[in-house]
Amino acid sequence: MDNSIKKTGFDMETKRIVLFLGITFFITYLIEIGVIARFLKSDDDNMLAIGQILVASVMLIPSLGVLLTRLITKEGFKNAWIKPNLKGNLRYYLYAWFVFVVLTVLGSVIYFLLYPENFTLNMEYLAKVYRENGLELEADQIRTGIYIQIVIGILLAPIMNAFTCFGEEWGWRGYLLPKMHGKLSMLPMLLINGLIWGLWHAPLTALGHNYGLDYFGHPFTGILAMCVFCIIMGTILSYLSLKTKSCIPAVIGHGSLNGFASIGMYFTKDGGNPFLGPLPTGIIGGLPFIIIAIVLGYQLIKDERRGN
Repeated sequence: MDNSIKKTGFDMETKRIVLFLGITFFITYLIEIGVIARFLKSDDDNMLAIGQILVASVMLIPSLGVLLTRLITKEGFKNAWIKPNLKGNLRYYLYAWFVFVVLTVLGSVIYFLLYPENFTLNMEYLAKVYRENGLELEADQIRTGIYIQIVIGILLAPIMNAFTCFGEEWGWRGYLLPKMHGKLSMLPMLLINGLIWGLWHAPLTALGHNYGLDYFGHPFTGILAMCVFCIIMGTILSYLSLKTKSCIPAVIGHGSLNGFASIGMYFTKDGGNPFLGPLPTGIIGGLPFIIIAIVLGYQLIKDERRGN
């Protein structure tokens, strides 16, 4: 009797995972390949602007996948991992809010120590970007704007990005992660969860998102790099979610990362290299994230072995 119940639960959970991934990937790839690609490849500025808005809206699709899967399989919405669970967990919310800022700054510092010739306070890179868009700004004006953006990125980015980041995190850390946690041991779960997240980005990566278009092995090298990036960031976000049994700290952390990740690039002469740094997508800019992901992943494995 007990074995039958356990088997039925396992089968249903597996079906829910497959259904969630099928819905999420199908809708995402359909929109990105069939619609967004046309906008991003356009020479019209208005079309490009619409394409960027559509890129941001795609972040909501994983949550749509959760909703449809729960409704189709009559799962309901108990244990949905969307309650904050603040009691005893405030430190994880502080980590989520500020750790990505600290790690981004550390990664940028490491990059500029290795490539000091690319550091500037004259804002050459941003001035060039503004000129290409028809704006002529002095270095002092650009610096002032960047300093304001830094303050906003630290204090408000998690709030400003909460809606779109919830769209992703309820899917990856609030639904897929706990279901995988019931089936896999910690290490393969973290690796596969991050890999799935990275592959979900594949069409946008191929269109130039994060890594551009002009690099060796496009688009496969970029997709591989994005998968590694998502495994690293996903491990940190998974740690926050597993510790709190909620996806909300992951939403905050994801929002903080999205709002602050580009800061180091603004102080370069040439925009840096997305595969190196100072952006967290690069091996140098992302080094602090890699170290923290290894530490937190090891801690989760230890907790699992202890039965916590």
